[in-house]
Formats: sequence, C-alpha cells, structure tokens
Amino acid sequence: MRTLHLGLRVTDLERSLAFYTALGDAELGRVPDTPFGSLTMLALPDDPFVGLELVHDPARPVTSTEAVNHLVVQTDDLDATVTELAARGVPAEPPTEPGPGLRTAWLTDPDGYRIELVQWPAGHPAGMTAADFEGG
Repeated sequence: MRTLHLGLRVTDLERSLAFYTALGDAELGRVPDTPFGSLTMLALPDDPFVGLELVHDPARPVTSTEAVNHLVVQTDDLDATVTELAARGVPAEPPTEPGPGLRTAWLTDPDGYRIELVQWPAGHPAGMTAADFEGG
C-alpha cells in the first residue's frame, strides 16, 4: 500500500488554486460533483501523481485548521524556492537549519494551513525513511 494524496478542504477554491499554483502545483483534473463538494487535483512539477486534492463546498467553509498540523513539500534549493515564491506574492518565513544539513522554511496558505518547505542534506533520499530515526 501507499499513501496517495491529501484531500484538503478550502473555503475559496480560486484563491486556494492561485496560492497552490504559485507554490508550483499544476491542476491535473477536476471532479465537479461529489458528496464532499468539488475536487481539484494538483501535482507538483516533475511529479506525475496527484499529491493534493482541494475539496471545495461553498456550504462548508473551513472553520478550523487544527486537525491538520502541516503539509510538507520537498525542494532541491530552498533559498531559490523562497525567492521564487516571494516574487509570486507568496511570503515564506526565513529558512532555518533544524538539523545537520536539513533546511526548512514555513508558509501559510489562504485558509491558515501551515506548509513546511524542506531541503534534505546532500545524499539524503527523496523522503523520510527509518534511517532518519534512532535505531532506524
């Protein structure tokens, strides 16, 4: 089995779509009518798979983002990504280094969801593995 994507409820679809496309996502498709509302499928560059599904129902706006702690997006060059995002009107907090070679920066989407941008140290796999934890 594999986790495929996250369905994230949004209040204003066009505002959220503008934010996530500025982040680099591309719209791959839509499912207009479901019991949850409309579904807009997004993928980051060079990823052939949907990573984020924007769920929109005007009758059910986002009233709390507490259930989702944060989303994580990996980038190869954090400084360039933060600079590019700022040029697109998406401000990010200054990058920090919470671990040796690991760099992160944070931003917030229009509904208040926190997004962590991550640049792995050189030679690190594209995602977290058991090796990232004690005893792994």
